Amino acid sequence: MFTVFKTIALVLAAAALCVAVFVGPARVHEMIFPTPSVPADWQALLDAVRAFEQRMGFRATQNFKLRRDAAASYTTCVYVPRFTLPYSYQDPMIRWSDATDEQACRAAANGDDVYFTHVEAVGESATAMTQRILAGKLDRFLYLVIHEDCHDQFDLPFGFEEPLCNVLAYAGIAAFARKHYGWLTPERQAARRYVQRQARLTHAVVRYYGQIERLYARHARGRLTDEAALRARAYVFGAAERTLGWYRDTMSNVGLANEMTYSRHYPLIERVHRALGHDVAKTVAFFKAVDRAKPAAQTVLKAVGASDTSDIRFVRAYEAAIVETVLRELPHHTRGGAPSRIK
Repeated sequence: MFTVFKTIALVLAAAALCVAVFVGPARVHEMIFPTPSVPADWQALLDAVRAFEQRMGFRATQNFKLRRDAAASYTTCVYVPRFTLPYSYQDPMIRWSDATDEQACRAAANGDDVYFTHVEAVGESATAMTQRILAGKLDRFLYLVIHEDCHDQFDLPFGFEEPLCNVLAYAGIAAFARKHYGWLTPERQAARRYVQRQARLTHAVVRYYGQIERLYARHARGRLTDEAALRARAYVFGAAERTLGWYRDTMSNVGLANEMTYSRHYPLIERVHRALGHDVAKTVAFFKAVDRAKPAAQTVLKAVGASDTSDIRFVRAYEAAIVETVLRELPHHTRGGAPSRIK
């Protein structure tokens, strides 16, 4: 009898492994532990999140006050040459198209590397509540509300503000769930899993981006043929898709650069949050102080010899200037002004 049960267990384990290989561990996890959907009374939930945001130190925003039922989401069509890895979604190498379906997007790209997607919300534009958000999952709803409202609290470069708002969103989701949902409720467990998984995946993005960056550098130096580089890229992209929960053959240069925009400075901001005792309100207050102390954009433009804020030299330098400001200001906000170990 033990042998029979052991055989059944091995068969089930093998089946689970096969599913994980083809659809990715993230999708397997969702199949086993489904996340609660956005409740029908989503307005009450939104009001509760907004009240919680005030305790985090957020001021009120105009986001999600309007419904946008005409379209489910916002469409993005962008592309770059196939061996070009943008620095972030602000990189001027990225070309934008107003194509509203993937076929038209690929036609506009004319063989270039395409990133076509639908997003539920657009920050800093009094974003509306879309049907795509309401038809989604609870954890994603909480993330979008806190993340988009976060953008209205700061005037930092996007390459720094995106990961900052992720750190604050994840911390906010965890704290909100602890306050509003019981320990064993599906809502609280889903929020906990979401926060843990997203933080872990952020670090994976940095790893995959570095692999592609090094791969393209070898190709540029003539050490890899086009065919060899594309084969190696397909391997890395496939691994990234499975890890991040993307559909097969959807990862691209711009897609990875977009993910990197949210990830590059995440480890630093995460360490700052830890240095401040994992206190969300203190972290919000600290980065508002950084916002006030940061150098003016014109100063950075002049320093790098650029005339426009879209210049990639400015984009990189402005983010670096914010990092310097963070490291300079943090000792004044930790206990007793003690020097920070953050580097």
